[in-house]
Amino acid sequence: MPTGIRLLATTELEKIVKVSAYTGDILAASEVDVIVIGIGPDLKLGPHASAINEATSGAVQRLFDCQEITGKSLECTVILAAQGISATHVVVVGLGESQGVGEAFRTAAAGAKQVTSKARQRILMAFDADWDEARQEAAVAGAIVGSVGQDIYRAEKKRIEPAAIDWANYSTEVCQRGTIIGESVNLSRKLVNLPPQDIYPESFAKEAAKVAQAEGLGIEIWDETRLAQERCEALLAVARGSSRAPRLVIAQHRGAEDDKPMLALVGKGVTFDSGGLSLKPTEGMKTMKCDMAGAATVLGALQAIARLKLPVNVVGVMGLVENMVGPDSYKLGDVLTARNGRTIEVHNTDAEGRLVLADALAVTVDLGAARIVDLATLTGACVVALGDDVAGLMANDETWCEQVKAATAYCGEYAWQLPMYPEFAKQIHSEVADIKNVGEGRWGGAITAAKFLEEFVDDVPWVHIDIAGPGFLEKPRPWIDAGGSGVMVRSLVEIARKLSLDG
Repeated sequence: MPTGIRLLATTELEKIVKVSAYTGDILAASEVDVIVIGIGPDLKLGPHASAINEATSGAVQRLFDCQEITGKSLECTVILAAQGISATHVVVVGLGESQGVGEAFRTAAAGAKQVTSKARQRILMAFDADWDEARQEAAVAGAIVGSVGQDIYRAEKKRIEPAAIDWANYSTEVCQRGTIIGESVNLSRKLVNLPPQDIYPESFAKEAAKVAQAEGLGIEIWDETRLAQERCEALLAVARGSSRAPRLVIAQHRGAEDDKPMLALVGKGVTFDSGGLSLKPTEGMKTMKCDMAGAATVLGALQAIARLKLPVNVVGVMGLVENMVGPDSYKLGDVLTARNGRTIEVHNTDAEGRLVLADALAVTVDLGAARIVDLATLTGACVVALGDDVAGLMANDETWCEQVKAATAYCGEYAWQLPMYPEFAKQIHSEVADIKNVGEGRWGGAITAAKFLEEFVDDVPWVHIDIAGPGFLEKPRPWIDAGGSGVMVRSLVEIARKLSLDG
């Protein structure tokens, strides 16, 4: 490890929150700092909200009558030092009209975010919403995500995780599953939020090895020598400009019989992207520690899938490089030969993620994947098309794409399918090599990038998810701090769950 570089151990960065089911009287709960309840716009008070209202001599009703509380989605109202309640205050979160899995996740996250601006020992979440176990599980996960910020290095934290979160009338099993998912989303967020001096290909691979050891995953880590032996020349070309050696991580969860189909999750892991010789301007480079969010999402999902012991076979392939400028940087006009034999003419060294994924996808096909989902902060063009909150979906198989879309919709993680017409493939045609690594100009850039990736998946059903917008939040949302979002971890877990149920 180079002098002066400190790799932070996972235990230094994570405080374990004790999550428990609570079945007693919420007003009698001892040592509770805050009680969080939910109110809809119709103010139909359930048992917990009614108990709070009665104990406070009708405070909830009065605040609703004067429209201090409206029940609008994610609106938080604080009742301080309420008479008749031992907790220092009550937080009322608006449930809104719609209450799907995504809304449950964000509602609980908003409540937790509201109360964790200060140190709390114990929070009691007492939602009366008529949520099934799936939404309860999402709420537990949301509270864990909302409790964690991006201020890893601040002496004075803006977000302080509580010692314990109790859930009124939730089962122990729901609390356990929700905790697993919430912690796995936060793993992805943590990796994205760490600066590039601490997360680079080798240190990311070490974090992956820790997860594999803790969760019983099989793991292989390919160094530069192995990558050369495996003909991953596109990935190696991107890495040449950096003093940080590349890695490819292959982690496997074997939850089903060996003859069962294997789901593959593939992640782009550019731990810092300067643009290479096609150098980014300062503003475009400031947040480029997030360019490994695809790989971080894959690792977070694998952790959750393993901890949940889902009866499905899953492999995660993470291509890890730094894209820097150095004496051996790859150059415009270079022709690279990817693992599957495709030759690639380089027209832009800042279109590097697709080169990394080209070899990672080819490796995945060779591993025998039956279905593939890849995730990448791949193109600014996708952000132009869909904005900051929506991921782009592109696919070679409509049936598989519909399954992936259904999972994202179920989890409330926004995604929109973009077309993959053959005409887009013509834009990456090269006169010198088989293909080039960019299309013709700005138009349809997210799709031409996907058409490039399609060259490396053969006939395996494949969905590409461009998370360039939602993978890293420039500004906080009501339910989550800015920085790494962990987007699509929950959707990937849902995809694996559905496949396990389908056999």
